[in-house]
Amino acid sequence: MSRRRELLLNLLLSLASVVVCLAVAEAVFRFLPVSTGLRSMPVTAADPVLHFSPNRPFVNSLGWTMHNVVHGRVNNAGFVNDQDYVRGGAPLIAVIGDSFIEAQMVPYAQSLQGRLAAALSDKFRVYSFAGSGAPLSQYLIWAGHAVKDYGARAVVINVVGNDFDESLSAYRLGPGFWQYAPDADGMLRLRLNPHRAGTLISLARHSALARYIIINLGIQNRLFGIRALGELIFGKPANAAPRYAGNTDASADEKRVRDSLAAIDAFFRDVPERVGLAPEHVLFTLDGFRYPDAAQAGAGTYFDLMRRAFMERAVALGYEVIDLDTRFIPRHARTGESFEFTDDNHWNAAGHEVAVQAVLESKLLARLRQ
Repeated sequence: MSRRRELLLNLLLSLASVVVCLAVAEAVFRFLPVSTGLRSMPVTAADPVLHFSPNRPFVNSLGWTMHNVVHGRVNNAGFVNDQDYVRGGAPLIAVIGDSFIEAQMVPYAQSLQGRLAAALSDKFRVYSFAGSGAPLSQYLIWAGHAVKDYGARAVVINVVGNDFDESLSAYRLGPGFWQYAPDADGMLRLRLNPHRAGTLISLARHSALARYIIINLGIQNRLFGIRALGELIFGKPANAAPRYAGNTDASADEKRVRDSLAAIDAFFRDVPERVGLAPEHVLFTLDGFRYPDAAQAGAGTYFDLMRRAFMERAVALGYEVIDLDTRFIPRHARTGESFEFTDDNHWNAAGHEVAVQAVLESKLLARLRQ
């Protein structure tokens, strides 16, 4: 056998070994609770509301050990919710948000919207419209969708720390999301970032091994910092980085703060037209630092400044805002419990319980019940 043929044979044998190992690994991971991710549907000018592949079960787990396993469902409308949505029936309250409301990491019955639906089942429907990574600007689209297409009488919008600058496409481009960008006159206007998954991305979504590497291990973040790769293929990750105050960089950079304040102003300018409800039918819940030491350490950070600015503008315009720190901090003082997972900064069941109790005791609910 010639040297060249021997090298070629060795190469083919090596490749075959790799293929066999990958095939075995794929087979093994298909029997394990690997996160499936949520498969977003194409978002275009003709179909501009981001939602996920409907009528599909999903699995969410955390880390390399695949712990905190949750089995859930994407409903007929393409949102994470155990209910199928109908366009008639009892008065509708829509709950809007990002991954905190999408809530892949807790069973539906323990989520804010699941608890709210159970508590109000005799008088109201409660539907959720949410997706991981969505910013404040995208909430306008889902809230408007809930009002126009499902007849929502009221909306509850949950606001978190990374909602402000990420509403601006200049800071982070979100495929499938509506974000603010300046027009020819420099005014911030909502623009759609169309999204359609390619063939290779669609194939990768069907591989349990690929999902484990990218979603559970987050290897692209750890080795290369390529956060967008995992988001593009599998959607925004359900887990959030606990090192950031309010899920966002704590740095109060002057330009970032100025741009974020402009995004808040544009948001409130657009709420009446995009949502179509009077201020008394809109409730904002605002996530916080959750613990007294974190609140003290976070004073003056970006998250702190944005929280204060958002509340001031909302109240001045007649909107109800519930600062969840007014509930998180006293409850922690009484019970000592945590409101998030040890390796994921999203609310755990206790966090969702605090949030739903705030909604149930809100002025909005008091008016609706009358």
